[in-house]
Amino acid sequence: MNAPSAPFTPLDFQLVLLRRMADHQPGLVEDALRKLDTGRGAMREANRRWQAMLHAPRRRGAAARYRSVLGPPETVTERRIGDLAVEAATWPVPLWPDLRFEVLTVPGGAVWNEWLVRAPGVPSPAPRTIEELRPWSCTVDEVARAFAPARPMEGTAPTRWRLAFTAPDTAGARREYVAEFTWGLFQRLVR
Repeated sequence: MNAPSAPFTPLDFQLVLLRRMADHQPGLVEDALRKLDTGRGAMREANRRWQAMLHAPRRRGAAARYRSVLGPPETVTERRIGDLAVEAATWPVPLWPDLRFEVLTVPGGAVWNEWLVRAPGVPSPAPRTIEELRPWSCTVDEVARAFAPARPMEGTAPTRWRLAFTAPDTAGARREYVAEFTWGLFQRLVR
């Protein structure tokens, strides 16, 4: 008889976020793992368990899964995106105290989006040049505002987003860039 597995915790969830980010920012992920007092093995195991939950035959819906792992949301608000009314639930993420994990659900409970956003009341960074755009410094929305008009692009994998925009380089010449995000957090810039 198999022993029941330990509960999936908010720490495990942070490790899942880091696992996807390790593809682009392995150094920052290593620093984060030290801060969390854990290692790559725990990160891989958390990701394995998360994937098992996502693909289990009797899996919970995404919104219920987040509530079971992260507990009750810190905030739940109604929001309109065009003609669509959504519910925005947020949770704190201790590794990034200035951010919140946001889950947007549509009527009927399906998850429409899930990513990191700036916490209410925390000033948003406002980079003016690409040199001021550092990994893990901005969310998708913040980069889109700073370098408007930014064009959303399809991501390279689930939980990834990209924005195309024009910005000045160090010499002042305007160039095309693509910003890549994982779980809504800026990872890298591609020219």
